[in-house]
Amino acid sequence: MSFLTAEWRKLAIANYVVDPQVLKPYIPAGTELDLWNGNCYVSLIGFLFKNTKLLGIRVPFHSNFEEVNLRFYVRYNDQGTWKRGAVFIKEIVPKVALTFIANTIYNENYVATAMKHSWNETDTTREVAYSWKCKGKWQHINMVAEKQPQQIPQGSEIEFITEHYWGYARCNAVKTNEYEVRHPRWEHYPVTSFTIITDFESNYGSRFAFLNQQQSASVMLIEGSAISVEGKTVLRINP
Repeated sequence: MSFLTAEWRKLAIANYVVDPQVLKPYIPAGTELDLWNGNCYVSLIGFLFKNTKLLGIRVPFHSNFEEVNLRFYVRYNDQGTWKRGAVFIKEIVPKVALTFIANTIYNENYVATAMKHSWNETDTTREVAYSWKCKGKWQHINMVAEKQPQQIPQGSEIEFITEHYWGYARCNAVKTNEYEVRHPRWEHYPVTSFTIITDFESNYGSRFAFLNQQQSASVMLIEGSAISVEGKTVLRINP
């Protein structure tokens, strides 16, 4: 049985090119950075969890909620097969119980704060916004896009960002948690305008303060789908 099942919907994604050295302390043992056309990306992502269940059981008041995370991309060579995955700098949710479960079982870095979202449609557009509080100030990701979804092109930047099906979490210099995230290939809505109001230093520490002066390299709005998160495997890496 899957550890967690849910829907991830309306993923608003902003991607930033960074110096790989910035991420060096966060790279899980045994993995290496996964680059796109030679560039190292971090992604700020807001989305909605829907119909969430843990081990097949719906937890009262924890079924539908927002998440905002900052993540980057790695790959792991599993006996000759490359697994492409994501590593999370921090994941923000509105429920304290969620942070306890994720941090304890998967060694992730979840925090809880006030959050809200809005989805609006016109005849031709859709607008998706996620907001959360950090040190008493509201932060925002807002995207306006075409209303109709499109298939994600093969070999595209959008495919690179969305087609990572593993999660990796650093435990120490010789141990890494690995877990599989299962979902079908997604569709996207072409973005026509966006607004990002985020203090990266306040949210993610001084190491990411430079992002306050950096424009995003690209933005995306992804429909999402039903997903499952499988149980973790502990990778023990020979130094």
